[in-house]
Amino acid sequence: MEQYVLPKELDFKHLRLCLDHYHAEQLYIRGYGGYSNGRYKAKGLTKVNEALEGRTLDFHKNGSGLHLLIDAKEIFHFPLKDYDDEDAKGFSLAYERIEKAGDPERQIMSPRGVNPYDSYLPEPRKSILRHDLDRHLLEISFNGRINLKFHSWWKKPYWKYWKVVK
Repeated sequence: MEQYVLPKELDFKHLRLCLDHYHAEQLYIRGYGGYSNGRYKAKGLTKVNEALEGRTLDFHKNGSGLHLLIDAKEIFHFPLKDYDDEDAKGFSLAYERIEKAGDPERQIMSPRGVNPYDSYLPEPRKSILRHDLDRHLLEISFNGRINLKFHSWWKKPYWKYWKVVK
């Protein structure tokens, strides 16, 4: 999946745009890997894995952190302890594109920096909004394409920042 980096200062604006203008399908949150019972696990435990068909995903942010809600009931709370760290990154957006030419179908893996509107690529089947918050991976899957627009260049290693648009 190709990934597009979004500027951190627009994190909560992007989250609001996505939830208000695109159809969320799945909410997935898992912890980081680490040692458990003396054994190392590369992936952490799944904390939330909720299908959102017919349900409403929402959020609010206040002094205690980021609260994710499904149908107005809090489902997960991120305290955002390390959010203001200089090295902390913002959301990224990944597209799941499936090549239908062969059998079986296969997922296209594009390098970073690919134009998200390249006419040679199939339309995204799914868009995944991702963030690393409080030692957890947050992923919200949306049906189809979330539209992007070029925002700016990052200083080094010279990749692009994108922004979510309606």
